Amino acid sequence: MANNESKKPEEKKTNVKSTIKRLFSYMKDMKLMLVIVFICVVFSGLSDVIGMSFVRGIIDSCILPLSKGYQESLIIQLIQKLLLMVGVYVAGVVCAYLYNRLMLQVATKTLYKIRVDLFAKMEKLPIKYFDTHANGNIMSCYTNDTDAINLLLTESIISLVSSGISVIGVFLMMVIYSWELTILVVAGLLLIVKIISVLGEKSGKYFVKQQDEIGKVNGYIEELIEGQRVVKVFCYENESKGKFSVINEDLRQAATSANIFANVMMPVMSNVSNVLYGVVAMAGSVLAIIGRLSLGTVVAFLQFVGSLMRPIGQISQQLNAIMSALAGAERIFQLMDEEAEVDNGYVTLVHAVSDSEGNLSESDTRTGIWAWKHPHQADGTVTYTRVQGAIDLIDVNFGYEKDKQVLKNISLYAKPEQKIAFVGSTGAGKTTITNLINRFYDVPEGKIRFDGINIKKIKKADLRRSLSMVLQDTHLFTGTVMENIRYGKLDATDEEVKSAAVLANADSFIRHLPDGYETVLKSDGSNLSQGQRQLLAIARAAVADPPVLILDEATSSIDTRTEALIEKGMDQLMKGRTVLVIAHRLSTVRNSNAIMVLEHGEIIERGDHEELLKQEGKYYQLHTGMFELS
Repeated sequence: MANNESKKPEEKKTNVKSTIKRLFSYMKDMKLMLVIVFICVVFSGLSDVIGMSFVRGIIDSCILPLSKGYQESLIIQLIQKLLLMVGVYVAGVVCAYLYNRLMLQVATKTLYKIRVDLFAKMEKLPIKYFDTHANGNIMSCYTNDTDAINLLLTESIISLVSSGISVIGVFLMMVIYSWELTILVVAGLLLIVKIISVLGEKSGKYFVKQQDEIGKVNGYIEELIEGQRVVKVFCYENESKGKFSVINEDLRQAATSANIFANVMMPVMSNVSNVLYGVVAMAGSVLAIIGRLSLGTVVAFLQFVGSLMRPIGQISQQLNAIMSALAGAERIFQLMDEEAEVDNGYVTLVHAVSDSEGNLSESDTRTGIWAWKHPHQADGTVTYTRVQGAIDLIDVNFGYEKDKQVLKNISLYAKPEQKIAFVGSTGAGKTTITNLINRFYDVPEGKIRFDGINIKKIKKADLRRSLSMVLQDTHLFTGTVMENIRYGKLDATDEEVKSAAVLANADSFIRHLPDGYETVLKSDGSNLSQGQRQLLAIARAAVADPPVLILDEATSSIDTRTEALIEKGMDQLMKGRTVLVIAHRLSTVRNSNAIMVLEHGEIIERGDHEELLKQEGKYYQLHTGMFELS
């Protein structure tokens, strides 16, 4: 069997610039919307600056003169300035509403595209990827990482740009009002920027680690939810809680390290800002007393100083969310960049018709005859080979890892309509052979031929369409019984589905379900017995009507009575097909044309039932009970 242990993926250095560029490439068809958003963000950010710029004029031109005596013209001027200031602020609010609405649309469309690409890439990944990566880590890309990107697009980027515009606008106004006081502010800002730089760098590293730990926690929880029956049966509750505490503690430490620096930013900045405000107030008072600045200028400048600290604080706060989102985006793009399943095959499976001389030609309609369409690149000709189900393995060597051989010099052949059985201890390599025939993994040494054609020349989808498998671990999807059986042949009619169920002897129990074939199955068919689920899997294989059938411990989960019940149906299912059987129960392989006994990846005995008994070797020991399969 494949190594199912989760391996820690190789760490890749985060390229922030590349990640941002790739993320924004999903918005290239929303440029107009982004331009409108940018304009609204700019005006919204400047509205505070423009509004505050009225303060100096209001104080110096209206309030101070009015304090010396009533003048109607000054009252009118004061009201005009106040209304204009209110109008600027109202326009800023309208712009903020518009860019939030538009950016929400941009974010949802972008995430939609990312999820589509992510799922499409996942469907192209080889089985090896899922054997070596925890499901929780993959699920985390769809949940936590996309949520972080959503927060980035709807809040963080907008806040960052708006705050940046405010900082630039305020700074320019301060320079215009007083370059002396601006020098003091710049000195304070340099100190604040240094603090943000140091704390941001440290928190960013831990935010990446936090996202990884979240994936591990999700994976463990998902695994425990699926295996709750096993947990209860073996009283594993305390041990599972202990193990969860360990990985949860790793997440806590990563989250604490990430947020401890992030949360320290605001208090530090707030205190530095207060000190800076006090210093500027004292310096401004001195300049006002000596007549270098007007009172209105000092008051307005202090307002600018206060408003400058707010967007800088927002920038530092959003940097944490941005770091988290970029870490999530990096994980998503790493999955998208995984090497897809390679398929260089060019031989395809087609419907065919046969003329009076037995020559095959391609047909656009279902004829009941399948053929391999084999284009020959050398001379441009195309030949058709009838699909018969002959399987040949020639000197096959294979290992899931380079230094661990699972199969060693395996050679065997299965003629059309033969039944070939594989028996042997767990880990002997039985299931690996079927994985190779399906091209879940490619053979590095040796050859596998299907009807005389090297399977590497056959397109994987066409190869797998010509095979049907009944696995030990049956998986049923959320949907009706009818839909689950039809999964074997998507264009099967209701009658074909029911005929397949009858063939597998599943029809009887299906009709006793609450809604018969329309009964909805959920949670992997948890409302069915293991035997009933296996019968549905056999019916699914039957409706596919393939030339080659692979039964991987197909009856291991079925009790003796049920096994006897479906034996006749299984015989009908196997009739006229090449069948490869992996079984622990020797009763299911007695009538095989050939039985392969595997041990440590090698075929140590081969022959039919009677021949193997005469050899009095491993098979004989298994049959007589002298040795048990493990």
